[in-house]
Amino acid sequence: MAENPEVQVEKGASLWRDAWKRLLKNRLAVFGLIVIVLLGLVVIIGPTVLYWLTGATADAIPENSDLIKSFPPSWQHPMGTDEAGRDLLARVIQGGRISLMVGVISTVVSLLVGVSYGAIAGYLGGRIDNIMMRIVDMIYAIPYILIVIVLLKVFGGANTPAWIQGLSRTFGGEGNQPLSQIFLLFFALGLVSWLTMARVVRGQILSLKNQDFVMAARATGVSTFGIIFRHLVPNALGPVIVYATLTVPSVMLTEAFLSYLGLGVQAPFASWGSLASDGIKNIAIFPWQLLFPGLTMALTLFSLNFLGDGLRDALDPQTRKF
Repeated sequence: MAENPEVQVEKGASLWRDAWKRLLKNRLAVFGLIVIVLLGLVVIIGPTVLYWLTGATADAIPENSDLIKSFPPSWQHPMGTDEAGRDLLARVIQGGRISLMVGVISTVVSLLVGVSYGAIAGYLGGRIDNIMMRIVDMIYAIPYILIVIVLLKVFGGANTPAWIQGLSRTFGGEGNQPLSQIFLLFFALGLVSWLTMARVVRGQILSLKNQDFVMAARATGVSTFGIIFRHLVPNALGPVIVYATLTVPSVMLTEAFLSYLGLGVQAPFASWGSLASDGIKNIAIFPWQLLFPGLTMALTLFSLNFLGDGLRDALDPQTRKF
């Protein structure tokens, strides 16, 4: 029997391909994605390009006898200078590196802890699940910002763990205490951001663990560890990715608040939060010192939230607005 040449076999579309198509239809999400990509490129190559164009660096303090070193925006300094005479655009780019690293690394730490904890609790169930989630409830009862402050105070300075000091020596040289504070901040924020992630993952695992593919894996002798991390966790990645995208701006805001209190990023390094904290002292005289770091941070946070909302709608079409 001859086959009909006009019959065409339609290719099936995967979940991720359909989600990508739906994401591209969301204008705010696409705008957020473009802004995040551009900001990433700017913080990576921006300092080199800026130095090549203007000779400005984030730490260069002009050597002159002028009493006033805070100059308004100009062609030479597009965002003006800070109270020490340093180029504010270079400082904002450097601050972007620190702020984005704080958001991304702390979110990765919360992912590793929260996904593992929630997946194990959800799959094992019973008394183990009850005990593990009551521990989460007890930690939830403590304001997380207080936990971060305690961690920074207890393990900061001379009490910084040896492995964090080793990281700071690797990336910044011997005795780089401000860099040790940054690494400690990364892990302190990550270790208090995993609680909601654990609950989200546990809920997903509870809805998946009695599915046919899990029973098949169990029947073929796959270990508990293999079922959790090779079969269940990959199928729960949709909500995890969405919540991770929304965790980044939350962590960045927390870092900004800590920098305002003097517990965040320390000189000579800077973040958008520390730059805004410095700028608010001179807001009446030199408003650009607060305006530009604040606007840059606000644009980043809005873009991350737009992207997170778009990913949520793309990965869960039932919540989409028609």
